[in-house]
Amino acid sequence: MASRQREISISEFFTKNRHLLGFDSPSKALLTAVKEAVDNSLDACEEAGILPDLLVEIRQISPERFVMAVEDNGPGIVKAQIPKIFGKLLYGSKFHRLKQARGQQGIGISAAAMYGQLTTGKPIVVTSKTGKGRPAHHFEIRIDTRKNAPVVALDHQLELEKDHGTRVEIEMEADYRNGKRWLGRYLEQTALANPHCKLEYHRPDAEPLIFPRAAEIPPREAVEIKPHPHGVELGQLMLILKESRARDLRGCLMHEFSRVSPTVADQILKSAKLSGKTKARVVGEDLKLSEQLHRAIQATKIMAPPTNCLSPIGEELIHKGLTNFLTVTQEEAEREDLEQLELQAEKGKGRKKEEAAQKIEEAKQKAKAEAILEAQGGQEGEEVIKGHKFFITSVTRPPKVYRGNPFQVEVGIAYGGPLPGDKPVELYRFANRVPLLFQRGACGITESVIRTDWRNYMLSQPKGSLPVGPMILFVHIASVWVPFTSESKEAVAHYPEIISELRLGLQECGRRLAAFVRKRQSAEYELQRRSIFELYIQEIAQSMKGLLGSNPERVKADFMKLANKFTGGELTDEILTRASEKLAARPRTAENEMAKEEQ
Repeated sequence: MASRQREISISEFFTKNRHLLGFDSPSKALLTAVKEAVDNSLDACEEAGILPDLLVEIRQISPERFVMAVEDNGPGIVKAQIPKIFGKLLYGSKFHRLKQARGQQGIGISAAAMYGQLTTGKPIVVTSKTGKGRPAHHFEIRIDTRKNAPVVALDHQLELEKDHGTRVEIEMEADYRNGKRWLGRYLEQTALANPHCKLEYHRPDAEPLIFPRAAEIPPREAVEIKPHPHGVELGQLMLILKESRARDLRGCLMHEFSRVSPTVADQILKSAKLSGKTKARVVGEDLKLSEQLHRAIQATKIMAPPTNCLSPIGEELIHKGLTNFLTVTQEEAEREDLEQLELQAEKGKGRKKEEAAQKIEEAKQKAKAEAILEAQGGQEGEEVIKGHKFFITSVTRPPKVYRGNPFQVEVGIAYGGPLPGDKPVELYRFANRVPLLFQRGACGITESVIRTDWRNYMLSQPKGSLPVGPMILFVHIASVWVPFTSESKEAVAHYPEIISELRLGLQECGRRLAAFVRKRQSAEYELQRRSIFELYIQEIAQSMKGLLGSNPERVKADFMKLANKFTGGELTDEILTRASEKLAARPRTAENEMAKEEQ
């Protein structure tokens, strides 16, 4: 039995358990590979202070094989690091740093390369250039899964026109037909949460989809911080004490942790009944002494961690992102509808061809009307997007702490427009600006939305379900370490501190929504009341002329003053025209009922 036992590498483990990383089906594998490459590109661009320009390309090789390529304008990767980053699992610079980033474990892009190698036998292809005047390095890299080590199959230099950037290509078995919907959603939501990014998506079955940059300022760079004492567990504390280079225990507390000043260090040592001159290693190797120190740390009042390690999207950029997202997605839907109509007109005959041609003409006229309405602008609190009015608002909560790790919650909503009013709201979940598309039911964000009583905010809500209404709900968590429920990073854990902050942000947005809806309902009610006056003003004016010889225009003006007084607004010709058109479309019985009501 002993002779059959051997060490297993991390690559070998995930080869047999690739479902843990999101490669559990050909349709999902394509999305996961794109996601990992895009996340790395965005992180690299932001760390270098570069506004990202991303190109995502899907090329079909055969019915079951596709090439996934992601190209960026980031700082590039130095030659010596390329094989390790793309050919070695758990190799990266983010796992051991307390700083907000999309990647956390250094396992994503190398796992995508491993999946491509397993399903097609082809290596990952990487081309990277680090600066103007420097050569670009082109690699083909395989992974030795027995050793979790990169094997370079090809290494040579190229000349590229662009000054810097990286391109990654992976050939893999994939199901684009069933996976393209999720891939499209991921890229759309990535553009939504990253309005500073220009994103271009080249598809094998349609025209390129382009999301223009909505903000010209890159997000604030997050700063790396040291661990907060209140978030450190006993075993971790012992390891820090053993590895510390500080001269003594007092110096170790001050230099290895955030928010520990000389005064706080003295308080901790006094509570633990330990000398500050004791060697940190001595305490770390003694379980009893380490427990004393750990209890003293937890009992000492220490300031919350600093928040410069976080980079929230911000209310203004959430608004811009939602506006940009709605504009592009509606244009894409209209383009697809028009293409379908043109195809029907081309293939149809006789009456069907005429009907399709008529619908095409109606679509063009509608587009012109939308452009005019958009130029006029919406009412207060509304945004006119592609001829539709949306109410958009967002909230950025103050930073809080869970297990010593700072985090920040942001919530945004887009209400109205052509969104269906009889279906559950669209819930978009994000963690460190990355869309979370799967395991929605197991996510703490979903639980927070369901536990919020949306009936207080003018939306219906079945018990234990999402609210129903014409709304997109945007929820973002920024943290130095997002507590995901699995390695595939698809759902956020149910920490009470996070759930509480999420609900507070949702409630604030809900109150703003309720105020807007009530205001709009009140305006609609006033319009209906004014329409009653419009029905009879002209007729009464003419009747009074016949009975009393009164001036009809003067009578009409007097009645309009009364209408303004009792309906709380100015009864203009435009309002009268709108009311008249609205009443003309109503059944006659409804007019009679309203007239009786007013009488």
